[in-house]
Amino acid sequence: MKNSLNFITIALLAISFWLYTFAGVPDEINVALGKGNTETLKQYFNQTIELVLLDKENVYSNVQAEQILKQFFTTNSPKSFEILHHGGNENSQYYIGTLKTERKSFRIYYLLKNKSGQNLLYQLRIEDDE
Repeated sequence: MKNSLNFITIALLAISFWLYTFAGVPDEINVALGKGNTETLKQYFNQTIELVLLDKENVYSNVQAEQILKQFFTTNSPKSFEILHHGGNENSQYYIGTLKTERKSFRIYYLLKNKSGQNLLYQLRIEDDE
C-alpha cells in the first residue's frame, strides 16, 4: 500500500512538472504560425534551428530563419493553423498541424526542447499538404 502511494505521488509530481514545463508555449507558437508572426516565433528559436521549407533544408541562425520564414509568409498569407497531433516527453515535445493559407495548405511539424528551463524550437518543417 505504501509503495503504491509513493508511486502515485511520484507520478503526479512528474506530470505536474511536465505540464508546468510546457504550459502556454505551444499556444503562443500556434497563434504566431496562424498569423505568420515571425517576431513571436523568433522568441522561441534556439540559437540555430533546422528549417525545412518545402524542398530546402538547412540549419540556420535564428536571424536567418526568421528572414526565410518572413519571406515564406509574405508569399503564403496565413489564414489559420490547427494542431492535429502532438507528443513527446519531459525534455522534448513535437507538434504536427495544418497551416491554411490564401493559396493552399501546408503540413507543419515543429520540435520543442527544454534547455535550461526554456522551451526552444529546434526544428521547424513546412511541407506541402498532399
